[in-house]
Amino acid sequence: MSRAFLIVMDSVGIGGAPDAHLFFNGTVPDTGANTVGHIAAACAAGQADDGRSGPLHLPNLVALGLGAALQQATGDAAPGLSATHSGFWAVATEQSNGKDTPSGHWELAGVPVPWDWGYFPDERPAFPVDLVNEILARGGVDGILGNCHASGTEIIKDLGALHMQTGYPICYTSADSVFQVAAHEESFGLDRLLSFCEAIAPLLHARKIGRVIARPFLGSADIGFQRTGNRRDYAIVPPEPVLTNWVQTAGQHVVGIGKIGDIFSMQGIDELHKGDDSALMQHLGAAIDSAPDGCLCFANFVEFDSLYGHRRDVAGYARALEWFDREVGALLPRLRPDDLLILTADHGNDPTWVGTDHTRECVPVLCHGAGSGSAGRVKFSDVAASVAAHLGVPASGPGRSFL
Repeated sequence: MSRAFLIVMDSVGIGGAPDAHLFFNGTVPDTGANTVGHIAAACAAGQADDGRSGPLHLPNLVALGLGAALQQATGDAAPGLSATHSGFWAVATEQSNGKDTPSGHWELAGVPVPWDWGYFPDERPAFPVDLVNEILARGGVDGILGNCHASGTEIIKDLGALHMQTGYPICYTSADSVFQVAAHEESFGLDRLLSFCEAIAPLLHARKIGRVIARPFLGSADIGFQRTGNRRDYAIVPPEPVLTNWVQTAGQHVVGIGKIGDIFSMQGIDELHKGDDSALMQHLGAAIDSAPDGCLCFANFVEFDSLYGHRRDVAGYARALEWFDREVGALLPRLRPDDLLILTADHGNDPTWVGTDHTRECVPVLCHGAGSGSAGRVKFSDVAASVAAHLGVPASGPGRSFL
């Protein structure tokens, strides 16, 4: 029985989506954003030589069709990415009205988001008084700090000491549909933070806020504060069964790697592995070596987005892409002949763009184990239908297999 590996390169977009003019970073529309293309151009111009040098070097992704997909999406070739491809590729566009993690992943898993997400205004205070009062009552605290749009690393630097003095959690948001809660793992307590977020999540979900995110940190005012790896997302449950449910209902095994468990609220997931991207690559390799027949392995590699896209770090993003390319190149020979591996993305996050938000982009769909050629332009939901077809499980939703 075949296996499938669906791997999301978080934010690795390949050019503005047809509706990019409707999405903004501040007052600037996302028209013209191109995460991979602009990184490649910066590398070729010698503008991304911090920790690396020269043109962007992605031989394995290019062989799977990355350069061809980018040219299909934009009409222009990217420097260094135009080599001949041998894989099967497509360009995917999103139907859901969002450029965020849940929207992209849900639709890649077969279920476009049927509503508009809720957001908080970029003003102080960001949260309405009635919501804050409900949070205080439900969460069992006497006050909150922050109540604004903020960078997660900056706000703990600014408010970490006051948080430790008062015991008030630091609550903030961003351009995404999120409510984030930062608290010290020792003075506030990790278990208490997770319980707080779990308790208030239904309040936020009722307002169609996609995720409540626990952001624990350690340190002190003297030595500085650092976020830990114990983040946890409390996401709205998808409104219909998704790819993971389809596979599990068919009696087959589902492995989640990275944020997948949080994004789908553990729906349809039998086994979950978390860690930084380096650790996740090890987990992916272990799954390739040992996952049973009929298994779906669904992985998210988030650091392109979280460490480099939002921080507008072009060189860092380029280093991460080149690292990922090398790792994927080492994994491909370990796949079985009847395995399908799909590399795709959930949105863009062009590090050369204005602002710090995601960018509304087309994404690549790069397939190993599907022969060579192209499906041209497809929908995000077609990815789920194609994986289901490969695994021989019934699919629902609007997607159609391109295999």
